[in-house]
Amino acid sequence: MLTIGVDVGGTKVAAGLVDEKGTIVRRTRRPTPSASPDDVEDVIAACVTELAAGVEVEAVGIGAAGFVTADRSTVLVAPNLSWRDEPLRDDVAARVGLPCVVENDANAAAWGEYRFGAGRGEDFLVVVTVGTGIGGGVVLDGALQRGRSGLGAEVGHMQVVPGGRRCGCGQRGCWEQYCSGRALLLEAREIAGVQREHGRRLLELGGGRIEGIEAVEVTQAAREGDPAALECFEVIGGWLGQGMADLAAVLDPGAFVLGGGVSDAGELLLDPVRRTFAERLTGTGNRPLAQVLLAELGNDAGIVGAADLARHR
Repeated sequence: MLTIGVDVGGTKVAAGLVDEKGTIVRRTRRPTPSASPDDVEDVIAACVTELAAGVEVEAVGIGAAGFVTADRSTVLVAPNLSWRDEPLRDDVAARVGLPCVVENDANAAAWGEYRFGAGRGEDFLVVVTVGTGIGGGVVLDGALQRGRSGLGAEVGHMQVVPGGRRCGCGQRGCWEQYCSGRALLLEAREIAGVQREHGRRLLELGGGRIEGIEAVEVTQAAREGDPAALECFEVIGGWLGQGMADLAAVLDPGAFVLGGGVSDAGELLLDPVRRTFAERLTGTGNRPLAQVLLAELGNDAGIVGAADLARHR
């Protein structure tokens, strides 16, 4: 039976028709309108209608970047979409005439990796998406862990430095401020601004301007063996490994899966992450060491995961 997964972001709505093996057999994508929640729901409905043409669809799963209630019906808040207490499930269901479920986008992506990606076969899994910020999803004993109110697994907002860098969530010192894509850029630009000779290659790739340095330039320089860029990944990877060791002390997963744009750096990131994780893990040397893997589904994880959650609603 086919289901539809929809990944709603601040700039685009991406959707796919997904079969029981997690294969996207048809897909579509449209810009996210900014005018009103109703306009966004109209776009979601249009994507679903397009994908469902001529086929039998069982249900629709919607992944949204925000806090979603435990019954998977309402988005309490989605800052990038200006949603507040938005009854997304019922509104979209009324438009498309199909059962719908709503899930946090990182949870949906984590479920996709658990079912069909790097985490398949491992029933105790933590997925960490490292992009502009940090998202997360936790699967324990084969069940997605959402917490009492549906707001769990916000791992990016563990406070790792009391009184540290200001975070968009309103707090300070959150984990994502030290090992996200934003943090990678902060390290690179700081080196280029303070130690210009050390950061010479980064500046060259940024067109001679500190502001011109982006994540792709940092990754390129690191692949070339540039010491400053490699230092950036050491710092970011160290923070990631430390946070994962803390999560392992509480959750004891069999594997971590790293996704998101920063994970495209591959071993440049994985090497310091794995090293630090092994060093900082409580009981290290006397307990099994969780695997640290790269995500396999890429940007499709949210679509595939949302569609599968709809199938098993």
